[in-house]
Amino acid sequence: MIILLDTSTSTCFLTIVNGENRQDFEWEAGRTLARNLLKFLEEKTGDLHLISGIGVMKGPGSFTGLRIGLTVVNTLADSLNIPIVGAMGDNWRDLALGKLRSGENEKIVMPEYGAAANITAPRK
Repeated sequence: MIILLDTSTSTCFLTIVNGENRQDFEWEAGRTLARNLLKFLEEKTGDLHLISGIGVMKGPGSFTGLRIGLTVVNTLADSLNIPIVGAMGDNWRDLALGKLRSGENEKIVMPEYGAAANITAPRK
């Protein structure tokens, strides 16, 4: 099973690819992404150990969403010893899937924010 993950917005998008079958899921993560992303992935895959490759949207997008999403999938790919690739653009899923199917492995995917990070002042 290959997973394709996009955490570049407050809505998290997950595509699970098994052969020619694709299942799409979306989750309004909001401010719970860090707390619940791994649980979301476990629930949708059934078993993280069944994942054979990861494709991820690397940007542009939300600084925090990309940082959290990429940290989770980079760690997952490393711990499961499976390939991971990143892609950008409207057809990022197809690009990532093509990279994985051709045997590419970036080992670590870095975010492409599209602009400098906008760091806000603490609220308190």
